[in-house]
Parts: sequence; C-alpha cells; structure tokens
Amino acid sequence: MEGPMNWTLFFSVFGTIFLAELGDKTQISTLIFSANTPAARWVVFAAAALALTATSAFGVLAGGWVSRVVGERLLNRMSGVVFIALGIWTIFKTMGKAP
Repeated sequence: MEGPMNWTLFFSVFGTIFLAELGDKTQISTLIFSANTPAARWVVFAAAALALTATSAFGVLAGGWVSRVVGERLLNRMSGVVFIALGIWTIFKTMGKAP
C-alpha cells in the first residue's frame, strides 16, 4: 500500500477519464450493443466495464514501468510531442490530406 488515499489525484483522474470517454467510440459501441440486445444489458455493461478495467490496468502497469526507465521530464515532453503530432495528423485527416 502506498499510504493514505490521495483524493485529489483520484478525482483528477476520474474526471479526466470520465470526460475523455464521453461520446467516444467505446461509449458508442456499448450503446449499440445494448440497443441490439436489450435483454442482455447487464452482460454488455459487465463486459464493457471489464474491458475498460483491463485496459486501465495495462495503462497503469505500463506507466509504472515506463516511469522507471524514462525520467518524468522526458516522459512529459514525449507525451506532449505525441499529442501535438496526433492533433496535427487529425487536422490533416479531416481535411483529407493525411498520409
């Protein structure tokens, strides 16, 4: 255990992930699955929740490993460059000019 609960971190992560997931492909997919199988909504919910939990666990484990190999400052810069590159690529893609 890493000590007392860090509620600021908890609500920061929760809010960020919650807002990022609203209206994305994952939510739309679960909406379609639950609309197609109304009798099995709890199965769709359980499967989607397990999938999101598994991907989150992978992200946490990978993040822990990466943070031991790469310094925080370099990791922040690399993340920034990747997000900017994805943003530029998305702009060009929507304009029909992406590679």
